[in-house]
Amino acid sequence: MPISLREANDFVSNHHRHSGRTSRDGGKFAVGCGDDAGGLAGIAIVGNPVAAGLMDGYTAEVLRVCVSPEAPKNAPSMLYGAAWRACRALGYRKLVIYTLQSEGGASLRGAGWTIVAEVRPSTWSRPNIDRVRRWQPIYGQQKFRWEVAA
Repeated sequence: MPISLREANDFVSNHHRHSGRTSRDGGKFAVGCGDDAGGLAGIAIVGNPVAAGLMDGYTAEVLRVCVSPEAPKNAPSMLYGAAWRACRALGYRKLVIYTLQSEGGASLRGAGWTIVAEVRPSTWSRPNIDRVRRWQPIYGQQKFRWEVAA
């Protein structure tokens, strides 16, 4: 279902277990999925890659995926698939996402994604260039980078 970035970020604020809203200019678009009653059950927000090395103009990043407890069982896989179809329609060649290594990844595998890298913990803060991020516990955890590509 169509959804605005603001609506998607409001959903993240209410339902995501460890991440907050994306930055005000972090998202390019969002997709949503509904529940049996027609309400919003999950969202995916897609934007520019956070890692500078992936900013080639043809790579996008899923910044958030979040589903409510009432979401259909396959909602995350549906959202990953919808995000990739939208990206391909816009001319992107690759879509990436980062997950904590403690997360299983079944929804990503089910949508055709593969792990391409292990990522060490980082805060992304760079006080010397006036870019300071508020510390969150997930910054200290190992992650996997997943991707799907044309």
